Amino acid sequence: MSTPQHRVQGLDNDHVQADWPALGDEELAWLGTRHAALAGHARVLWHSPRPFSAAALVQGPQGRVFVKRHHARVRSASALEEEHHFIAHLAAAGVPVVQVLAGLDGHTALARDAWTYEVHAEGVGADLYRDMPSWTPLTDLGRARTVGAMLAQLHQAAVDYTAAQRDTHVLVARDDLIRAPDLLALLRSQLRARPGLAAYLADVPWEADLTRAVLPWHAALGHRYAGEAACWGHNDWHVSNLLWQGDGAAASISTVFDFGLAARTSALFDLATAIERNAVDWLASGGPVGYPDTALALLEGYRQQRPLSAAQVALLVDLLPVVHVDFALSEVEYFDAITGSRANADVAYHTFLIGHADWFTSTTGRSLLDTLRSAA
Repeated sequence: MSTPQHRVQGLDNDHVQADWPALGDEELAWLGTRHAALAGHARVLWHSPRPFSAAALVQGPQGRVFVKRHHARVRSASALEEEHHFIAHLAAAGVPVVQVLAGLDGHTALARDAWTYEVHAEGVGADLYRDMPSWTPLTDLGRARTVGAMLAQLHQAAVDYTAAQRDTHVLVARDDLIRAPDLLALLRSQLRARPGLAAYLADVPWEADLTRAVLPWHAALGHRYAGEAACWGHNDWHVSNLLWQGDGAAASISTVFDFGLAARTSALFDLATAIERNAVDWLASGGPVGYPDTALALLEGYRQQRPLSAAQVALLVDLLPVVHVDFALSEVEYFDAITGSRANADVAYHTFLIGHADWFTSTTGRSLLDTLRSAA
């Protein structure tokens, strides 16, 4: 599937052979017949190192654009446009999101053979964290507060967005299992429609693993999260998905991008994900390391724009150890059933799904939770 020279971010802070071939000239020429932004000569300036799709910054005849290609088993055209509709809603509400460009047929997702394409305008601002792996913590506390405040602005704009849940589980951060009163029963019922995930789980003691590592945290939520208002969220709110303008304390977020994990979850789910993404160094050489000051700064910035009650902060804390569960299982499904990498699926299952929940029982994990709980 891949090209020898194209390498992407791996699961261990390394660079590995890409699962998907890099975007090429023939594809850009085809896109040029269907997209005004690429009509005429277009050439790749930079290939993105992100692993789940093939993406590149492209010089088109009218300026630079960002082109992204997905395998159709990961994103159909209709599933991709679910993300685009949410982006359009946020843009209309004044959130500085990336602009999705429509093709000549009026659609923002273009399908060809086994592939699905999208084209974005180049984002405004500096990509300060372009080469940062997904699990690298944010240590600048001023920026952390700004990141939290912008997430609150996004949620304010998303309150009246009423689209249904995503039509896929693959590489989407949903909260179905967390909301369920019986997490194991819901997952069992999902497996009939998710044969790729079912095939992997048939080889591991998943019910025993989840019962030990996840269910105690899930039980602590009780019925509180099930009653949390549903709201579409970004669901991958890491600083590497933001562009910046200005310097120092005056720096602001000028573009929000990468809505690939967006789904109908909740504002607290999205905020918990932001803390997990930015305030824990999951890939530290000596084991995961928490950054409580970063977590507090994110929460502070958020609450300045969108107040949270003490009960909501307490629920946020209890949500943190399980917020990754649905997405971790979607990664297992992606790696084992779509890219055919049992090794990567094992990392997603053992290190991500089970390991992240286990870390919150450690001294450092509980310290992070206690620090946030004190902010309630």
